[in-house]
Amino acid sequence: MISAICPGSYDPVTNGHVDVIRRAAAIFDRVVVGVVQNPQHKAPLFPVEERVEFLENALASLDNVVVDVFSELVVEFARKHSAQTMVKGLRVISDFEWEFQMNHLNRVLAPEIETVYVMSSPQYSFVSSSGVKEIASFGGKVDELVPEAVARRFADLYPDGRPGAPVSPSE
Repeated sequence: MISAICPGSYDPVTNGHVDVIRRAAAIFDRVVVGVVQNPQHKAPLFPVEERVEFLENALASLDNVVVDVFSELVVEFARKHSAQTMVKGLRVISDFEWEFQMNHLNRVLAPEIETVYVMSSPQYSFVSSSGVKEIASFGGKVDELVPEAVARRFADLYPDGRPGAPVSPSE
């Protein structure tokens, strides 16, 4: 059995993320979607429990996909799940530059774990979690960019479509 992980903050999950995970699930026997509990590079809008719930709902039809939370090095998370492969999605050149650096660091730490890159489908190449959050905060429609549960949650967070402090995600 060949297992892979798909790590990310998923704050929130977008249809682009779902597309990459679905495609990985068609290639690998088992895919573990790893949700970073506390990302170092940015404070998440949604608590980890809600990010996991969004993913589980969006991926419910995929029998070989599970969602788990991690707070250790990504290579340790891969080892914990006996994953031989890490799957990462690429949208634009700047994604490649970042992932290129991370790949080399991860290879030093875990040369036995191979990283596979899945190019974004064209209709999702412009979709990012940060872009979706900004659009939603200004009352923009994000229904075609994120799973239905995420779009509903944004409508709850920004009922008047005004930027500023959103309603707390945990309310």
